[in-house]
Amino acid sequence: MEFQKKSLIYFVAGLAIGGSIIACVALNKVEPGTASVAVSPEGRPQYKWFAPALPSKMDFCGEPVPLEKWEVREKLDREVLVNSYLHGSQLYILKLAGRYMPLIEERLKANGIPDDFKYVCVAESSLQQNALSGVGAASFWQFMKDTGPRYGLEINEEVDERFHVVKATDAACKYFKESYSKFGSWTAAAASYNCGQAGYQSQADFQQATNYYDLIFPDETNRYLYRIVALKYLLSNAKSLGIVLDQGEEYRPLKYKIVTVDKSIANLTDFAKENGSSYKMLKIYNPWLRSHKLTVKPGKKYDIAFPL
Repeated sequence: MEFQKKSLIYFVAGLAIGGSIIACVALNKVEPGTASVAVSPEGRPQYKWFAPALPSKMDFCGEPVPLEKWEVREKLDREVLVNSYLHGSQLYILKLAGRYMPLIEERLKANGIPDDFKYVCVAESSLQQNALSGVGAASFWQFMKDTGPRYGLEINEEVDERFHVVKATDAACKYFKESYSKFGSWTAAAASYNCGQAGYQSQADFQQATNYYDLIFPDETNRYLYRIVALKYLLSNAKSLGIVLDQGEEYRPLKYKIVTVDKSIANLTDFAKENGSSYKMLKIYNPWLRSHKLTVKPGKKYDIAFPL
């Protein structure tokens, strides 16, 4: 039995090495002896990891990333390297993208915001609807509780529209438009989403520069735009970079019907059952409902989704 196990190990390792050598020869990139899998003297596979190559040109919203600057190239290289080997995370984001990206892309387009801003959402939450930060930022776009209402989001004990993908995306678009008008570039608008408009302006004034790539910020903002650009590169080229999601494996958009209410609901479980559903499905389809009841003020209406 032990002999058979070792034989199997050698056989599998041999296949891996052979495949790696064939791929390397075909691509004419790797020298002999640098296959991605080797066999140790004990008969165990020994993996080798390679730094991914950066493309010669990259941009955000059509604004070039100045890769000719060594410090810019190294910062981007770090984010591409760090995120390249998060295979499980990338696959999960691609699956979630099937459900949420059609909605996010449609709202960005409707609001006149460049499509690349969808990667800001990925950087903020990895498209996880229930994402919560340690400081209280929530859901897709990670709005803070005191910031959301400034951009049209209702946030209280019963309703939190930060968890509503369409309304939260519209709110983010308002911020991006405001920032673009203030700073004159989409790159700065995206960076200011991390440090705030006042934070960006303060650094720009002190350092006597306005271009993000010419400024130095606290570490999180220093890395922020580079991570967004890295995610854009990795996710938009996933298959060619070896992150393969077969057709049909992504999560599909939820199909639903809308029930419009203009009166308070004392018990959401009873309301869900009256509409042929359950409290669980009500919460899944309407994560912005944060309580067991819903108070509807005079003149106010809410659209509540139920599964078809």
